[in-house]
Amino acid sequence: MRSSVRNATDLATVKGELLVVCVPAEPSPLAGPAAEADAALDGAIARSVADGEVKGEPGSLTVFHAGPALRAPRVAVVGVGEGSADDWRAAGRAVASATERAPAKRVALVPPPGSGPAEAAAFVEGLGTGLYRFRRFKSGDDEPAPPSRLMVHHPAVRTADVERADRVVAAVNGARDLVNTPGNHLTPTMLAAHAERLAAQTPGLECTVLGRKELEKLGAGALLAVAQGSDEPPRMIVLRYRPETARPGEVLGLVGKAVTFDSGGISIKPSNGMEEMKMDMGGGAAVIEGTALIAALGLPVEVLAVVPSTENLPSGRAVKPGDVVTAMNGRTVEVINTDAEGRLILADALTYAARQGATRMIDFATLTGAIVVALGEVYAGLFGSDEEWTATVRAAGEASGDLAWPMPMHERYAPLIESTVADLTNSSNKRQAGPVYAAQFLREFTEGLPWCHLDVAGTAMTSAGGTGFGVRLALAVAERLAGAPAPPVRT
Repeated sequence: MRSSVRNATDLATVKGELLVVCVPAEPSPLAGPAAEADAALDGAIARSVADGEVKGEPGSLTVFHAGPALRAPRVAVVGVGEGSADDWRAAGRAVASATERAPAKRVALVPPPGSGPAEAAAFVEGLGTGLYRFRRFKSGDDEPAPPSRLMVHHPAVRTADVERADRVVAAVNGARDLVNTPGNHLTPTMLAAHAERLAAQTPGLECTVLGRKELEKLGAGALLAVAQGSDEPPRMIVLRYRPETARPGEVLGLVGKAVTFDSGGISIKPSNGMEEMKMDMGGGAAVIEGTALIAALGLPVEVLAVVPSTENLPSGRAVKPGDVVTAMNGRTVEVINTDAEGRLILADALTYAARQGATRMIDFATLTGAIVVALGEVYAGLFGSDEEWTATVRAAGEASGDLAWPMPMHERYAPLIESTVADLTNSSNKRQAGPVYAAQFLREFTEGLPWCHLDVAGTAMTSAGGTGFGVRLALAVAERLAGAPAPPVRT
């Protein structure tokens, strides 16, 4: 879908198969474009408000058939609640659903006068992500085509505002495509090739792919241990964005777990639902697409993205419970549970990012089922080693709609990652604080840098498929760094 802007706000001249007007939490009395549409419909909207059919709740929507006074054949009255960004995204998603029931090639949005670029952009995000369907493997797909065009009629909204929102939608939906792709169609090698294509298409973005030999030379024993059970070779995907206007001394490190299929290894998962483990690379997908988005928008922030990718499968070569492996930073790890593989591959990736110049880091990982029990599919779990950095990441989540809730980290959890035979253990036999001790483990590989861990197991992969969670958050963090005072240069 492509968005554009028109200055004309006279409803009688607005073209499109579906005209969208908005009402607030308290829709009566109608005002602005909603009142104009009501007049053109001979008071039908006002009567529906009085009957309680039209409400201003975010995402509530009623469609009216228009008469000769309007060029659009249908009018959608959608609620935007109190007018927050989330409310406008909900409105966009509601309109996306309406176009499924009654197809429309062109949608025209006429926002109320009190709104502006931020509201229009949020609507575009909601509509664009709401229209998403993964149809790559559908034969004879006869679903109606989604709208190809959105026209925003508002004098304060610029074309650049909606084009930026279109880019965000494309990146989020791109991450969803990656997560939803079956493991036989997206191996670590194929994921690396996708990252290389993105870099080739994006000015200022470079991609380097490290294979088994390079990883052995680096001593990435934790990643290699997870990969040894699969015939598919591992990859460490490294994306670098170095804008000329980047603030000196600041390099945002983004790390994303990309297990393209996770059987659990020797500690094999139950078969029921295992097909969903193609989505265990949601963190890596978000980092790849998010980094490309930051570069495409030309933000003045240097970014180093590291995505370790592998399959986790059982075989005669697979790492076994009780094995001891040596991570890139020299720490030894006793493998208690081979299904706790994500923290192993992230350990080497975090170390690599820190040693390659990152000054502060965020990792995104579909890491623990326990975080889903704790927070469901609404919030990601947010863990951090630095209060100020954690607060920045949380604020970016609130602004972007990729919500993250702070979780505790404390030295009294340290015994959960202690081993009697190695420096650390990758899992604990005590069934307690699973997401916390996973974060405690990861912190051992951050080289003392400000770092946040986002456990996105509930938010990036749901029963409905990949969500693209993390793309907008990564962008929002980069935007905050772009506008923040320059930090001291690290020596």
